[in-house]
Amino acid sequence: MWSTLPTEMKLTVADSLALDDVKNLSLVDRNTYTACLPSTFKNVKLPNSRALDDFLENVPRTYCKYIHHLELFNDQHGNSANIRAVTQSIIAILAASLCLEELVLNTTGSLHYSVISCFAHLTRLERLSIHHSGPEELRPLSERFVVSVAASVPNLKRLSLDRVTRSTMHAPELRGVPPYIPLVSGDDDIPDHPVLGAELYLPSLLGISTLRELIIKDTHLGDPRWATVPVKCKLQFVDLGSCYHENEDFNSVCTQRIMATVGKTVDEFSLTTTVSDAVFAKPSVTPLQCLRKLHISPFFPVDSVVDTMSNLAGSPIESLSMQCYEDDVVDVCAALEEFLTTRSERGAGFYEKLSRIDVSVTASADSNAQLDSEEEAESRMATKRLQELCRDLSLASRFSKTMPRAAASRLAQSTGLAPSVSRWNGPSDGRLRSMTL
Repeated sequence: MWSTLPTEMKLTVADSLALDDVKNLSLVDRNTYTACLPSTFKNVKLPNSRALDDFLENVPRTYCKYIHHLELFNDQHGNSANIRAVTQSIIAILAASLCLEELVLNTTGSLHYSVISCFAHLTRLERLSIHHSGPEELRPLSERFVVSVAASVPNLKRLSLDRVTRSTMHAPELRGVPPYIPLVSGDDDIPDHPVLGAELYLPSLLGISTLRELIIKDTHLGDPRWATVPVKCKLQFVDLGSCYHENEDFNSVCTQRIMATVGKTVDEFSLTTTVSDAVFAKPSVTPLQCLRKLHISPFFPVDSVVDTMSNLAGSPIESLSMQCYEDDVVDVCAALEEFLTTRSERGAGFYEKLSRIDVSVTASADSNAQLDSEEEAESRMATKRLQELCRDLSLASRFSKTMPRAAASRLAQSTGLAPSVSRWNGPSDGRLRSMTL
């Protein structure tokens, strides 16, 4: 019966199964094996450079056409030969992954610039994340590199960056002066971009016309050109983190500058720093005229919640979500209660469109930082008061608890649920058909 089904139906069945089930199904016969290929290679995660090399050595290059989501880890460092070698491996897989829709690149530093040209051919790539995990002072991720890569993607809609390092070429004023921001030197060999030319500084990201979502974390955003660069994109979601080398006031100024530049199209904003500029509170002049959803990160100073919310009153905010750590629940609930009291006192026109408030509590990754019974009781009472106040004001609300990745990983390992290397073997032609997952 199965063997008589059309290929299209087999593809649909395979696509609805979990990966382990797809692997088992693929062993039925050669036709089924072929029908399972798109589902098996749709999502590929290669956790280190060796896994990348193994994939290229054992998996036929033609199978890369099935990859829609690819996560790569570049853990190579040292001399230029090592960097070029891993770059060539990444070029090999990207060149064959013409149906790629999302790429997550985890790297310990910049790759060789020869990889940049590959991105011009990835016409289906819409979501790009580049995460830097190496020591910024020793193996920085150059802003010139990431800007050139992003600007080379023809249809890029979502860009996520973290721990990008400013280039000496574009920030000479930061060299040798407090607070001694790490800078990249030697990245002047990155070729000019066909559209951006030599202007490969971070604010040039706003010149990517297709871009709709921009996330930048743990990166120095002090370039004054954020306020002057021509904006060709229509950003709908923006999430800007703080630079840990700078103080709160500096980060706040940087955030406000970028908000003022891109705000007219932004529907959703994630806030890490305070907003002190009162111009955002005036509906007639605020640049955030479309802002409906506001997220506040757990790193936001709790004692600034009321003032910042007041300074954003010019936007038609409908939903407020706030994330905090367990030991901040009482303070966060008190701050939100104060804000809602202020809203009631100021009457019509002040957050009149607000319809819901959500609070997400993040458990500490440190197992020794758990609350005692008295603190837990106090947190429950604070949460209950806020929920009751929301009900009285006819506001929808949701309180949830999440677990940080580090704690979740430890739990998985302790319960035997930690992910492991999985290999999938195809027909008995002797070739490995497997991925590291």
